[in-house]
Amino acid sequence: MTAASARPEGTAASYAALFDSLPDAVLVVGSDGVITQVNAAAERLFGYGRLRLVGQDHRMLLAEGYRSGFDRLFAALRSESGDIAAAQTPFESYGLRSDGTEFHGEVACSLLESEDGPSLVAAVRATFHRQEADAELREAMSLLSATLESTADGILVVGADGKIAGINEQFTKMWGIPRDLMAAGDDAAVIDFVLGQLSHPESFLNKVNELYARPTAESHDTLEFLDGRTFERYSRPQRVGNVVVGRVWSFRDVTPRRRAQEQARQAMADLAEQAEQLKAMAFQDPLTGLANRKLFHDQLSEALHGRSSTAVDVLLLDLDDFKEVNDILGHAAGDQMLVEVARRLRACVRPDDTVARLGGDEFVVLLTGSADAESVAERIVHSLNVPVWIEGSMLRPSLSLGIASLCADAVAASELLRRADVAMYAAKAAGKNRYMRFKPEMMTALVQRTDMEAGLRLAVDNDEIRVSYQPVVSPHLGEVIQFEALARWERDGRNVPPTQFIPTAERSGLISAIGQQMMRESFIQLGAWLSGGAERSLAVNVSGVQLRDRDFAGNVLGTAESHGMDPGQLVLEVTESVFFDPDDHEISQLASLRSAGVRVALDDFGTGYSSLGRLQDLPVDAVKIDQSFVSMVRTGAEKLPILSSMINMAHSLGLSVTAEGIETAEQAAYLTDLQCDALQGFLFSVPESESGLDQAIRRSAEALRALEGLRLRR
Repeated sequence: MTAASARPEGTAASYAALFDSLPDAVLVVGSDGVITQVNAAAERLFGYGRLRLVGQDHRMLLAEGYRSGFDRLFAALRSESGDIAAAQTPFESYGLRSDGTEFHGEVACSLLESEDGPSLVAAVRATFHRQEADAELREAMSLLSATLESTADGILVVGADGKIAGINEQFTKMWGIPRDLMAAGDDAAVIDFVLGQLSHPESFLNKVNELYARPTAESHDTLEFLDGRTFERYSRPQRVGNVVVGRVWSFRDVTPRRRAQEQARQAMADLAEQAEQLKAMAFQDPLTGLANRKLFHDQLSEALHGRSSTAVDVLLLDLDDFKEVNDILGHAAGDQMLVEVARRLRACVRPDDTVARLGGDEFVVLLTGSADAESVAERIVHSLNVPVWIEGSMLRPSLSLGIASLCADAVAASELLRRADVAMYAAKAAGKNRYMRFKPEMMTALVQRTDMEAGLRLAVDNDEIRVSYQPVVSPHLGEVIQFEALARWERDGRNVPPTQFIPTAERSGLISAIGQQMMRESFIQLGAWLSGGAERSLAVNVSGVQLRDRDFAGNVLGTAESHGMDPGQLVLEVTESVFFDPDDHEISQLASLRSAGVRVALDDFGTGYSSLGRLQDLPVDAVKIDQSFVSMVRTGAEKLPILSSMINMAHSLGLSVTAEGIETAEQAAYLTDLQCDALQGFLFSVPESESGLDQAIRRSAEALRALEGLRLRR
């Protein structure tokens, strides 16, 4: 071999030695993807011998998911219009060794033209030295990605150039952005889509412009949507070191919270409205809308403590023979008359004068600074004498009115009202349907009251006070579950109304003896009926006078035990006034009874000064809704939030509810629909003596069946 002929071979050997000495693995791949050459570094990196590699498809050296990259690069390098520089830029990939393990590496490629055609030269460099750092970075990026995708907030990252740099999946879901719109990379179209959903898109854009004018500013506001949704929007600058490179926007859907807040606000408004209604009821007669006893006394006391030169007149009146209206036409007609009387009374006085209903058919007018009270009284008498049509009948109201005026001798409010009361009874005694001014000699009327007290004392001594029983029914059980014991007094062949003799009994202290008498008689007469079921009970009215007796609780329990009465079947009905005992003695009596199983019911619920507000603080087990509230139900189609509020409030405190004064099936059905636990009234039965108990039970059963039929037909 000559020197000239040996030079190419020497050159080829030098190139081969140089090829093998390269530190990076080099592979030459033909256009068909077959490996044509490898260097020693490639053998070491991939773990294959040179003969094992040459002639094989290059994809055997690439991990799954990275095997199509060379095809794209080869095409890019061969393309005349391709970006050669970009194609030759090193990129990351994963290689596959002969033992099946994968490794991370960087790959740079170039095009080699030869007589055999174009080939792809790939230089592969393993990045073992960066593996640990890359793993930590991948872990951190994975954690960041998982965090962004798991958050309930929609995240949008916008670069300093105003272009979208990144979003999470929640962002597209919240805004309902179509995938193809996001994939198109048209930021303007995305913004238009977003703005199209907002109630005030201009405010949105104004806030964006404001924040980009102040790159370091942060912001928190809300976005209202056309479909009723509400988003909270947070924005803060995106920093790399100390340089602001963009802005991060986060969006949180607070629609459920806002709706809950709105519902809560509405509920509070409803409660406030009901509270105002309840407050008004504390000073207002529910039937007539006039002032009630409490407000009248407050106004009278204020007038008496005013200027001494100011005239103060009290005009007390009640309707003559009003009971006959109720007896003949019914209580509904009686209520209509009371409402009409109230209207006429208001028309007879000045706007600043006080007109109040004290209860029943008793009204009172307070005049302050009036020049002639008798002229007002005369106007009232004439006004009320005008006929009124009620239930198809023409009625001519008649009244007796007494006048008492503040004079030289200073008197308390109660005394002034007492004098008007004496004058009113004098007007009745003089023939009714008139007014009379108080005169000292009218005090003889007190003799009559003294006479009643004496007669009542004799009746108690002779056991002449009898007991009648009115049934209380459960619409859910469909039967009588309770009897209320009611005191009855017949004097000289005439039934004396409880409204007359009970106040006398309380004033005289006879009420305790009457109460003991009624309990003993009730225990005996209802013993057999009570033994028929533990759910049955006896209700007895108890006054504050009785509770002030230190031995009251012991006497009640002793009497019950001596008659074999289960204390758990005894219900004591009290009014709210008993809870105003300054030394809490009355409450402690009730607590002793309750601890023994006796239940306590709050009678006339809702009519006291603060029953509704203080209900949760009172030691009671049940409430009885006063007839004045029941009478609001006329057709059964009314919406009466006061009634529903009272029942719901009581139930929320674990109390049972009885409605008294039920006279119509419509009232019974209405209250049953409100989940009232028990009903009482003439619809089911009038009060009956012991001999009429079976008849009362039968009438109640018939009324309950009719009630069930009415509810089924509605």
